Amino acid sequence: MDPGVRSPLIDFFRRGEVASDVRMLAAQGAFAPRAHEQLALLLILSDDADALVAATARRTIDALPAQALARFLGRKDVPQPMRDFFAARGIQPEEVPETADDPLIDDGAASDEAEDIDPRVLSTMPVVDRLKIAMRGNREQRAQLIRDANKMVSVAVLGSPKVTEAEVEGYARMANLSEDVLRVIATNRAWVKNYNIVSALTRNPKTPTALAMGFLQRLNERDLKMIAIDRNASEPVRLAARKFVSKSGR
Repeated sequence: MDPGVRSPLIDFFRRGEVASDVRMLAAQGAFAPRAHEQLALLLILSDDADALVAATARRTIDALPAQALARFLGRKDVPQPMRDFFAARGIQPEEVPETADDPLIDDGAASDEAEDIDPRVLSTMPVVDRLKIAMRGNREQRAQLIRDANKMVSVAVLGSPKVTEAEVEGYARMANLSEDVLRVIATNRAWVKNYNIVSALTRNPKTPTALAMGFLQRLNERDLKMIAIDRNASEPVRLAARKFVSKSGR
């Protein structure tokens, strides 16, 4: 079923682009770092084409702690399809003060377990392990995995509850990231409120052209002039910046 939750990571599962071992991990509730994603994946996987994955997801749903679940469902940001699913199972939202978005199932994986992994080893680990570290590891590991060849791993970094705006700004400046990662950053409403992130995305030649062009009108005079002569910026963005400067008489 469609849980009504949207995120780049969840969309991989919705489109069926996830390997069976990763789907099984998610079906056990041991994948997502937030309750929203954890429940969304369980609902999606309860209808999985793989009977074992689907059965595992349904068992995990049955084992969810009812009180914690009811309190979570009382959050204002929980989508109605998710509430309806659990209402049909006799679990109603509790009207309580806003609760945390911590996972409802803790698989006991401590974040510091990954602290001492050699970067050379990290790059050769199975995808399922790299995904876990992308969302639960430290800043240095995120900096490495944001460049991972596997698109799902690099996008998972952006889904980490630990990732900061300062990190995202650094990612936005990196011309060796995939276009998909930069698109995720550029379409995140919270992140593009940050001027430095917008400026970095506009300069980055890997940012999808339409998105970069849309950011030009938000830039100040100094940055527009710099982009107009920046050979590292994409040509369409550079030409458009020149037109902005010309029209304003700057």
